[in-house]
Amino acid sequence: MARPQILKLPEVLEEIGMSRAAFYRMRARGQAPRLRKLPNGQVRVSRADLDAWWERCEQHAA
Repeated sequence: MARPQILKLPEVLEEIGMSRAAFYRMRARGQAPRLRKLPNGQVRVSRADLDAWWERCEQHAA
């Protein structure tokens, strides 16, 4: 069974076309994809969480 894909924050920012500052503002409002914080302080986003977030964005835009 394949492990779920985990993305680094720069990869996520590039995909959604957003700056880090804008992403964290959106996160503060509870509107960003869920982050997973690693013990070393780095953050990751699972592909499934990012895809689900995109779906929610599309539903709100419609």
